Amino acid sequence: MTKVPYEVYTEDVEALSVLSPDGEVINKDKMPALTDDQLKELMYRMVFTRTWDDRAVNLGRQGRLGFYAPVSGQEATMIGSEFALQKEDFVCPGYRDIPQLVWHGLPLYQAFLYSRGHQHGGQIPEGVNVLMPQIIIGAQILHATGIAMGFKLKKQQNVAITYTGDGGSSEGDFYEGLNFAGRFKLPVIFFVQNNGYAITTPFAKQTAAKSIAHKAVAAGIPGIKIDGMDVFAVISAVQEAAERARKGEGATLIEAVTYRFRPHSLSDDASKYRSKEEEGQWNEKDPIARLAKYLEKKGLWTEEDTLRVREEAKATVNEQIKKAEQTEKMTVPGLIDSMFEVTPKHLEEQKADFE
Repeated sequence: MTKVPYEVYTEDVEALSVLSPDGEVINKDKMPALTDDQLKELMYRMVFTRTWDDRAVNLGRQGRLGFYAPVSGQEATMIGSEFALQKEDFVCPGYRDIPQLVWHGLPLYQAFLYSRGHQHGGQIPEGVNVLMPQIIIGAQILHATGIAMGFKLKKQQNVAITYTGDGGSSEGDFYEGLNFAGRFKLPVIFFVQNNGYAITTPFAKQTAAKSIAHKAVAAGIPGIKIDGMDVFAVISAVQEAAERARKGEGATLIEAVTYRFRPHSLSDDASKYRSKEEEGQWNEKDPIARLAKYLEKKGLWTEEDTLRVREEAKATVNEQIKKAEQTEKMTVPGLIDSMFEVTPKHLEEQKADFE
């Protein structure tokens, strides 16, 4: 009997990088083919998202948002992965993945309504192919797998992508989703944003596996580990995974090694489990600074452009939070009506009793 050497699964794999921290292309074969306009749009979205995140943190501390999970540092994984998709593809997010929803078509004010617990935050507009963020860790993985099964049965050339963190890769739903997708060769991308911590638990205490990408082996699907601070590596990996899926070749697991610059949530104190030295090392890999260096060398971006986008983002966030705050407040009868096209008789009776 031939055995696969155990060492194959106990050695770490090097993360794919395309762009160095100095803004130099170091892997031309994996460099995605992007026009100058697309490169500038990428930078625009990343700067906009960082500024929106800054403002959202302050809004949360002011009590104007409910639960909010900061995203600064993870712009390359979030913006790059969505950028590599088509609008017809489906996004199934975790609770931190609000940027992917908005850039995929969800109005920003509805994202704020979602954070505020308003029912209309989850009233997804027609033609916007997203689910709302899943608070239950890993549950979105099963949703994406089911959507991908629907695409396959209908013979649609669409892809579902789902996101979780390194902590989510320890959930049973994660393994169930991978196994099902592998067995049925489903058009789904499992995108794990490994930011090093499941809230406070470091990755080394999560698993004995050397990487999350290794876990694809058991499901019979490709797994790849990438530099999650490199937006070009992200786009390259997602484009390849999407192409495989559209050709009927099945699912892909992508592990993007990244870092959140802010705490896990607004109730978290990252200084209790992360050192200043570690944070400083990751700050040097800032995905926005890395892309800016590349674009500046090509004459496509300046510091003035960054300042302009920041001001635009601040104005947009202020406008959208006001729109969210001016939305009609929820009522119990309105909540009941929003759940059904035609409200059942027994709920009409309950509404009447309530009113």
